[in-house]
Amino acid sequence: MRILILGGTGFVGRHLAAALSKAGHALRVPTRGYARGRDLLVLPTVTLFQADIHDDASLDRLVQGCDAVVNLIGILHGDRGKPYGAAFARAHVTLPQRVAASCRRHGVRRFVHMSALGADSAGPSMYLRSKGDGEAAVRQVWADVQTQAQAQARARAATQPGIQPQSQPAIDPPWTLLRPSVIFGADDNFTNLFARLARRFPVLPLAGAQARLQPVHVQDVAAAIVAVLGTSHAAGKTYELAGPQVYTLEEVASLCARWSGHPRLVCRMPDGLGRLQASMLAMLPGTPLMSPDNLDSLRVDNVASGPMAPELGVVPASMDAVVPGYLGRGLGVYF
Repeated sequence: MRILILGGTGFVGRHLAAALSKAGHALRVPTRGYARGRDLLVLPTVTLFQADIHDDASLDRLVQGCDAVVNLIGILHGDRGKPYGAAFARAHVTLPQRVAASCRRHGVRRFVHMSALGADSAGPSMYLRSKGDGEAAVRQVWADVQTQAQAQARARAATQPGIQPQSQPAIDPPWTLLRPSVIFGADDNFTNLFARLARRFPVLPLAGAQARLQPVHVQDVAAAIVAVLGTSHAAGKTYELAGPQVYTLEEVASLCARWSGHPRLVCRMPDGLGRLQASMLAMLPGTPLMSPDNLDSLRVDNVASGPMAPELGVVPASMDAVVPGYLGRGLGVYF
């Protein structure tokens, strides 16, 4: 297949590109700069494009001729707003809608959109609300197609008196929505973050320590996407992607510290103090370690409603089977 991967130079995208290239698929990966995608240049079926995916003409050129499109674009931090700021709206709502519309225009057979576990238009954080609205935007694109087809059928019937309009068959939407929990892997900024903090500090102060989550391995996420792309039975469905175990954030921090060879005491922070810390971290230059919106996301459990769907053919790996192997070797542990 000819597959366009939006966000292909990111954490999940690099693993997905490797898996799809190994299977022989021809991949298009747009990037803002070739340096961001240099790790993908070793993959023989990958073609890098320097392009602005937020420009409709550029997006159409990338989508045209593709059999499938995978959208992995997402951000964790953005400006504040009601119900979310402009950055969240652009990345999580407007872009998915534009990509879905381009897929519709060019007859793309499969569109996989990465959302998030807990995505909800009425959720407690801007991140979750924008993810929920992004899902709704994708669904609406093909709902509009169905509505237009029905209106055209009624219009044709109106020009032919005495002939009843025939009911239109439901259009099988090519989209599939994926809702992963927190994703871990050797090159993540999740388990490695706790390992770096443990290396530098004697105690780990932690806000939202009792939040529950079900981390999923990045290679399992990539395998699930490959499975979805390989079947038409995933069309119009939403899949939750989560690992086999549920942890509190405190347990994850403590385990990552110990697995990295720097066991540390985790100190639970009261909500008010944690929010003050998050606000201060969000003002530091560079990518924030934490923001108040991240804490808002932790107000709801990031736990799947059940096991990963068996039709995906993925047996998810647990953190304790994978993470000690790379944290123990010091992979990614730096400051």
